[in-house]
Amino acid sequence: MPRKPSKRSSKRGLKNKKFRSGSEVTVAEYLLTLGVAIKYETERIEYPVVTTRNYTPDFLLPNGIYLEVKGWFKAHDRAKHLRIKEAHPHLDIRFVFDNPNKKLTKAPNGKTYAQWCERHGFMYCKLSDGIPKEWLQ
Repeated sequence: MPRKPSKRSSKRGLKNKKFRSGSEVTVAEYLLTLGVAIKYETERIEYPVVTTRNYTPDFLLPNGIYLEVKGWFKAHDRAKHLRIKEAHPHLDIRFVFDNPNKKLTKAPNGKTYAQWCERHGFMYCKLSDGIPKEWLQ
């Protein structure tokens, strides 16, 4: 086995390539002495991050139905509600939209808030039409 290169305190090494630590410089130099071609931090690999967050519904009705009132229904809200539904499928969360026919994006053939709800199994209503009486029973 070839001799291990001496440790450097500098984070620079190998033709002024920047490394994040002196240990990385040492490993890079060691690999090169073995004739191993190296690539340093050339790839990006995605991975999911699992975190726990809290959701505070806008209203809880006496019958156990949650109402979420939305003027804007942004992408992060939609993703959040899908995660909530997955984690708590027994919860009955319903949306009250200012305008359920508003488009999610500016795309000409984009889906509306209502279509998103229908696709994902959420009930919704339009604020100006009032809360459906059957939701309140």
